[in-house]
Amino acid sequence: MSHVLILGANGQIARLAEQQLLSTTSHQLTLFLRHASRLQVQDPSRETVIEGDATDVAALKAALTGIDIVYANLGNAQIEKQAQSVVAAMDQAGVKRLIWISTLGIYDEVPGKFGAWNHAQLDGGYLEPYTAAAKVIEDSDLAYTIIRPAWLSNKDIVSYEITHRHDAFKGTEVSRKSIADVVVKLIDDPSKAQRDSLGVNQPNTDGDKPSFY
Repeated sequence: MSHVLILGANGQIARLAEQQLLSTTSHQLTLFLRHASRLQVQDPSRETVIEGDATDVAALKAALTGIDIVYANLGNAQIEKQAQSVVAAMDQAGVKRLIWISTLGIYDEVPGKFGAWNHAQLDGGYLEPYTAAAKVIEDSDLAYTIIRPAWLSNKDIVSYEITHRHDAFKGTEVSRKSIADVVVKLIDDPSKAQRDSLGVNQPNTDGDKPSFY
């Protein structure tokens, strides 16, 4: 059993991962988010809620007491600052294992017409902070796994394949349930995919853009 800190615990993928962790594992969860009132605890015997800002190093360090694994489901214009704060807090607390949700395209790794479409859709300053945040993580001494999902759907399926840091990205879309499953599997076996960056897509979804566009 591990003690897991979930940052950005009100996110859609984080909530799916929380449900799966509660139903299929015995891990203890600490749920960290800016507005605690948004979240309803599902199992008070296994969950603790902390209200805080993921750019606040002191708040993060306090939340890391007794934690084995950090799963960061963050993402906004402050993502680089959040990465810097998470790395600093984990270094100070002596916690090493980090699972970090990013996005596809941060390495210009998406090929072909879909790559061009993806870049056009994310143009205007969206990708740059995610790229910078990933570099902060990769330049740290943490045992990180960066997860780069394809375009996300709410399909009720778990179906995915994985590419690695220097591979061309595959597919165009993936379900949020699939990304949650990747997270849970890494929490269950934290020795997997350390210091790696995983592209995650649903098989056989190659094309010029996701099917829902």
